[in-house]
Amino acid sequence: MMYQEWRHVFKLDPAKEISEEALKQVCESGTDAILVGGTDGVTLDLVLDLLIRVRQYNVPVALEISTIDSVTPGFDFYFIPSVLNSTNTTWVKDLHIEAIKEFGDYMDWNELVPEGYCILNSDCKAARATEAHTSLSKEEVIAHARLAEHFFKFPIFYLEYSGVYGDPKMVKAAKNVLKNTRLFYGGGITSARQATEMAMIADTVVVGNHLYDNLNEALETVKAVHAVTL
Repeated sequence: MMYQEWRHVFKLDPAKEISEEALKQVCESGTDAILVGGTDGVTLDLVLDLLIRVRQYNVPVALEISTIDSVTPGFDFYFIPSVLNSTNTTWVKDLHIEAIKEFGDYMDWNELVPEGYCILNSDCKAARATEAHTSLSKEEVIAHARLAEHFFKFPIFYLEYSGVYGDPKMVKAAKNVLKNTRLFYGGGITSARQATEMAMIADTVVVGNHLYDNLNEALETVKAVHAVTL
């Protein structure tokens, strides 16, 4: 299944522990894909270990790249975030230039998926690490969505609340102006009800932290998302 068809995604952090039984339940849950990524503590060894474990199951797996040193062959896709509301160009394009300088001759560009990220939770690690300006109005979120689609031609616009449940009105405002770019939503989903609410707006719903807090509740989000037809 191509990423344009994904409705539900589980995000696994290589720096967090997950048992073999829990990983089996996640990978066999019916989720459309596994996204491997984290903000800090991500090393090549941890990424490789998680990749090998996930590859035991028949589910697409993508690496969301946060550090060049943790990139390894073997993933179906490589998601490349550009944090559009960062105040530091390092996270918009500088790291990307460094990676292309080093690996440009060998890259399979068909495996690379650029993401226009917009981080809206000021308290999350990702916001602090990327120096993101998170206090955006609805009009500013709409502008970021349009920037992602019409200026940068990103296939994905990712609204990231990371750790808190987002404002559905803000998510809907972004969705309403996107025509060809796919809207990913991630952040704070802790119940099937919340998963359903966001699945009625966003194209793809990403569930991450709750896997480590309450696995059974997180697993329930798969069926909830797939029950919604956009």
